[in-house]
Amino acid sequence: MNRRHCATAAITLVCALALLTSTGQAMAAPVPDPSPSPSSSSPAGSTPRYSTAELEKVREQIETLYRKAGAATDAYNLAEEQTKKQSGEIVKLAKAIVDGQARIAALKDRAGAQAREQYRNGGLPPGAQLALSNDPKLFLDGINKVRQSQQASKSLLSDLNQTQQDLETYTQDASANWEKLETNRVKQAKAKKKINAQIKAAEKLESQLEKKERDRLLQLERDAADKAQTAWLSSGAVKDVSGEASEAGAAAVAFATAQIGKPYVWGAEGPGSYDCSGLTSQAWLAAKRPIPRTSQEQWRLLPRIDIQDMRPGDLIIYHADASHVGMYVGDGAIVHAPRPGRNVTLAGAGSMKILGVVRPDT
Repeated sequence: MNRRHCATAAITLVCALALLTSTGQAMAAPVPDPSPSPSSSSPAGSTPRYSTAELEKVREQIETLYRKAGAATDAYNLAEEQTKKQSGEIVKLAKAIVDGQARIAALKDRAGAQAREQYRNGGLPPGAQLALSNDPKLFLDGINKVRQSQQASKSLLSDLNQTQQDLETYTQDASANWEKLETNRVKQAKAKKKINAQIKAAEKLESQLEKKERDRLLQLERDAADKAQTAWLSSGAVKDVSGEASEAGAAAVAFATAQIGKPYVWGAEGPGSYDCSGLTSQAWLAAKRPIPRTSQEQWRLLPRIDIQDMRPGDLIIYHADASHVGMYVGDGAIVHAPRPGRNVTLAGAGSMKILGVVRPDT
């Protein structure tokens, strides 16, 4: 094989090794102060700085920021999952390149052995050697040997050419995968930067509130969720929902509910913390049914079912961008990891805008 292909293969191996040992982190960008103007600057313990209407606007701002962070988290998780997969493919390709080079070396040794054998026979072509034989039996034996030798040489040459072509293909594939990997790494960094910015903006809003106001904010969150849940139940959406969990579904529910109280951390898959799809994917993994890592991929790839047909263990996907997911546990409730600053908890299944329901074990 020519030197250019060998050099390309070597570069690919070095790049793959460098990638697998890389640990770079993206930094969060500065964010503007998104806080609304308070109605007064009274000290703690006096008249609240925010009216209920103003605090409701703050709640909506924080919810929007965390929603955007959730969508960016899905992009990050998907890019990370794809990067891991592509890293594994590059390692396989690198091994194939090494194996191909070893096979070429072995074939060249065989070709050299054949050349040396011909040299020992005086360098005469097989046809000339036959012509010099006066023994018909030797002549016929020689014909068979010549045919076998010709077939072996032809096969050897074909194998050598095919191995070289395969090695070139492996090298091209490794280079293409490397480019994909680098694209995903850039995508990860951008997603992580965006997540950090959104979360920092939301945290800054909350940090500017006094404790009493944060308590009021939490109550407003609960009131909004209760209102949405009541409206959902009143619509009759779950009137006929009575499905029983499958064996795998029951195992997934048991795992998910055992995580209640653990904090939400974006990108986390346990055991000490989870993001929303980290919780659902790990729960189904515990039930021995691996599913996609992100809520968007869960929505895209898992079988969809009607709300009336859902049963415990099914996943409810939320918001138009499929940026949140919870696990249905029965009685109109879900277990989910809500957002940063909150813990895994039970909530009303209708407390957020439902996009649809998917079932991991259809």
